[in-house]
Parts: sequence; C-alpha cells; structure tokens
Amino acid sequence: MGNLLFIVLGLVLLIVGGNWLLKSAVAMSLRLYIPKIVIGMTVVSFATSAPELIVSVKAALDGFPDLALGNVVGSNIANLALVLAITVILGSIDVRKSFYTTDWPVMMLASLVFCGFIYFDGVLQQYEGIILVALLFAFLVYLLRFQKTAVEDEIPEDDVPLPLYKIVLYLGIGGTALWGGSELLINGAVGMASSFGVSDRVIGITVVSVGTSIPELAASVIAVLKKEKAISLGNLIGSNIFNLLAVLGITSIITPITVVDQGLLTSDIFWMLGISFLILPLVFFPKGLRLGWRDGLVLLAVYVLFVYMTIK
Repeated sequence: MGNLLFIVLGLVLLIVGGNWLLKSAVAMSLRLYIPKIVIGMTVVSFATSAPELIVSVKAALDGFPDLALGNVVGSNIANLALVLAITVILGSIDVRKSFYTTDWPVMMLASLVFCGFIYFDGVLQQYEGIILVALLFAFLVYLLRFQKTAVEDEIPEDDVPLPLYKIVLYLGIGGTALWGGSELLINGAVGMASSFGVSDRVIGITVVSVGTSIPELAASVIAVLKKEKAISLGNLIGSNIFNLLAVLGITSIITPITVVDQGLLTSDIFWMLGISFLILPLVFFPKGLRLGWRDGLVLLAVYVLFVYMTIK
C-alpha cells in the first residue's frame, strides 16, 4: 500500500511540476514570438519530457537501469498507442505535410539509431549518448531554420506572454516538484516490483511510463479541446524524439545504461518500432493526412495487446 501511495504522490508531483514547467516554457516562447508548431515540436516536447528525463537519470544513477530504459521505451509506446489514441478518439486530427517530410522520419531514425546502439551489446555507452544528443541538436537547428518560416503562425489572441518574474517562479516550482516526484515514484516503483516479484523493466514499461506520459496526454487533450490541433500531434512526435535523443542521450552521458532484463531487447524495442511505423499508414488510410476515431481504436487495441503480452 505504501509503494502505491509513493507512486501516486510521485506522479501527482510530476504532473504538477511538468505543468508549471510547461507554462513557463510556453510563456518564454511567446515572448520570443516563436510560431506555435515550432513550440509544439521543441519547447512543449522538452517540457513534457522533463518527467522522463528526471526519472531516467535518477533511476540510472540509483542503479536501476531497466527502470530508466523501460520508462522511455514505454513512454514512447504510450505516447502513440495510448495518448494519441485517446486524442483522436476525442476529435480527429488533420495532419500536416511536415509529418511525413520531417517529423515521422526523424522519429523513426532516432528509434532505429537507439535500437542499433542497444541491441547488439545491451549497453548504451557514453559516446552513444553524445551521438544521440548531437542528432537532437542537428534536428532542432533544421527545425528552427527551415520549419519556422514554412508554417503559419497559430498563436491565439488569448495567449498573453507572462511577466518574467512569473516565468522564473513557475520554472522554480516546476523543477522542484519534478525532482520530488521522481524520488517518490522511483522508490514506489522499485518497492512494487519487489513486492509483486516482477522485474524493474515490467514496472517501468507499464506503470512508470504511463505515469510520465500523463503530461503529454494533458497537453494533447487540451490542444484538441482548444482546437489547436497542430500542437497536439507535433507535441507527441516531438516528445518521442526528445525521449530517445535527449532523455536517453543525457542519461547515458551521465552514466552508461546496461540492460538487465533481456525482455527489453527481445520484445519492448520491437513494439516501439512497430507502433512508431504503424502511425504512417494510419495517417494515409482510409483518408489522406487525417487521423480519426477508427485509427484511435486501432492504436488503443494495439496498446492493450502490448500491456497484456508484457505482464502475462
């Protein structure tokens, strides 16, 4: 019971902290007059990936590498098969051309590079982390240089930039809550894994990953309800890219991550690759450049199957 309480309190702090961080990040972007789609692919993605980053770094440093890896791989699966599913069931999304020219190819490239690094030796080395972070910077430079002028500005009139002191305050509160939440979540997750006799990987790829994906779900649902659909799909694709290149890149630079549970290599990374690839045909069929409720049901069914196969 205590472990479950730790997990719930940790997730609450992560969600609250992520939300404060998100507010400060978007407010700062608005002060810099950055277009909404670029905010979705960079600032919002990084802010909503902050829980994954904090949890993965802390887990790796505390000697729970499968929790660090399972958290990111599971979050990427949950972002597309759970969060995107719920988002498009609530309201269909018209997909931009940049999805298949930039966003999806970069996500697939990041996924393949990560899988290539980890599959053969079961270790994500420091130099591999440096390569991942370098790829992230290359992607951001490309995005800000070429996509910034290619998309129309969608900042609604009711989004007013916050005063600087509020941005700094939100940043401080958000960062503190994220750190406290990660402490509680990891302690609870490791305790739960021990009490149920399952591996850190199973807890990481199910409970922890869904918990750290809640900020993405909140951001995407709010974007759909506000009819700012450009930010919701951009946020999810961008968040997956950030999870692989920034979260795992930074974590492995701090300390190499070694796979303990081989299920990560024989099953989980292939689920991640398969679901990432599945988004492409769903976007084009049956209607071109559109995701609707039927696509959401397909993704949700795939996610339920993944969780069943993981925990059985």
